[in-house]
Amino acid sequence: MNWGTFLKNKYYRNEFIISILILAIVLFVFANFLNFNEGRNGITLADPLLHFYKAVNLTCLTFSLIYFSILIILFTLVTNPRKLLLTIQCYSLLLLIRMILMFLMPLNPPVGMILLNDPFVQLFGTGQILTKDLFFSGHTATIFLFYLVSGKRVYRTYFLLATVLVGASVLLQHVHYSIDVLSAPFFSYASYRLVYLMQTKKLKVSLIE
Repeated sequence: MNWGTFLKNKYYRNEFIISILILAIVLFVFANFLNFNEGRNGITLADPLLHFYKAVNLTCLTFSLIYFSILIILFTLVTNPRKLLLTIQCYSLLLLIRMILMFLMPLNPPVGMILLNDPFVQLFGTGQILTKDLFFSGHTATIFLFYLVSGKRVYRTYFLLATVLVGASVLLQHVHYSIDVLSAPFFSYASYRLVYLMQTKKLKVSLIE
């Protein structure tokens, strides 16, 4: 379905506009929550894996992979409005899940952490470098979500590799605990499946009507 056909459909057009508005609201609330979360005292986990090595600063590699991944996913989805809509909804749900889990399980940063300065969060936040944006790894989860929504094999291969590299990078930098990174793909998949099933159910209902 191209954009012309998509926008002519009142149902899709309204859903797309509402989804964009919901994403904007979720991003705003999430950015403010992250700043609130920084002031909370949490638990410092004993992560056996992080004790094996000193932290290494891989900030440039991490954000090169992240923002290159964003450019690729935008390029692939710009001609596919229905999949773009699916991705927007999945990402909004993923952010909501992260916010709920971080609220319920406040954590202190790993020992020896090297600060990871995220330009995107800094832009929408207060400029404060975040250290407690932990369970679960948003960067790892987001790129794995891109893997799930991608169609072509070459893009899926890249996103899967980028997921592994970003996950390894934030662990090597002691930005996240092991559980943060290892659990991230599962939450991405859960968000994707939930939204996908809802979209499929709505499509079947619309065809019946």
